[in-house]
Amino acid sequence: MTKRVVWIDWLRAIACLMVLLEHSGEPFFYNSEGVQILTKSDAWWGGILYSMTAPCVALFVVASSYLQLPLHYSTGEFFRRRAVRIIVPFVIWSLIYAFVWGNPMENLCDLLLNFNYEAGHLWFVYMLLGIYLLMPLLSPWAEHVGKRELQFYLLLCFATTLVPIVKLLVSDGDMVVLGPSGIPNDAEYPLWGVASWNHYGLFYYLSGFVGYMLLGLYMRRFPEHGARAKVATLALLCWIVGFITGLIWFMAIIYGFASNGFPVSGSIEMVVQVDKPFLNDTICVYLMTVGALFLFRMIRADGWFYQCVILQISKVGYGVFLSHIIPSASVLMVF
Repeated sequence: MTKRVVWIDWLRAIACLMVLLEHSGEPFFYNSEGVQILTKSDAWWGGILYSMTAPCVALFVVASSYLQLPLHYSTGEFFRRRAVRIIVPFVIWSLIYAFVWGNPMENLCDLLLNFNYEAGHLWFVYMLLGIYLLMPLLSPWAEHVGKRELQFYLLLCFATTLVPIVKLLVSDGDMVVLGPSGIPNDAEYPLWGVASWNHYGLFYYLSGFVGYMLLGLYMRRFPEHGARAKVATLALLCWIVGFITGLIWFMAIIYGFASNGFPVSGSIEMVVQVDKPFLNDTICVYLMTVGALFLFRMIRADGWFYQCVILQISKVGYGVFLSHIIPSASVLMVF
């Protein structure tokens, strides 16, 4: 797109700030051994911060989808542009992190299989590349899909955000399985076609970030959403409900671990439980993303603050994201 989309620049700049806030708040919860929450105040302020920043990754996916889908050029040209813009910086920063932490040779070998876990934020790039692989397949449909049809699929995607809650309600307990990295992952509870020999159940292909990709498409194809006051009210309500739901869920988990009071500490397995409300496939994040998205859509401000601050951050947002684990590098990216 040759013309700047003002509200997308605001969205990307704020989402970038949200990423920085979320990761800077992690020391109040985690250390190298697992969960470590010293006081009740830390738990509440950390929960508020985590709830407010939870939609940051989903907003990035919406922005990418809005700008790219349907494709504006051939599949080959699309992949070439994405490779230059996304893959080359990703490879460079992956190599940098390989030498910053741990054993460089081991890290370089591990890069053949996955990202450096000391730079855990790089998981996002793999997910984003997977979304880009889908875009050429969906582009012809995206160009002609009707509003009602797209709303139907968005409703299905919303329904998948309830699956984690259903799993929690019907399972006997929270089983944890250690992956090859040593980082625990929730065991898959068999729902709607899932079995030990099949992880691809009924909602698998519509869950997760596909829904956010379709949200971006919806905003691009159907920009008119009714009276501004009504849309703003509903959007704010969505965000508040998602925020409160995530915060209550998070604090319920924390107080469940704090039966003997604070401080609360535990192994890395406890981190999995604490993070559950803010995973991107939960209703909390989905509602906040939808609410924030429609609020951002109303922004028209393109004055000096936009030109001097917001636009500049938006232009280098991907670089800030890649480098922000090394704080000084992020500052250099902006200036």
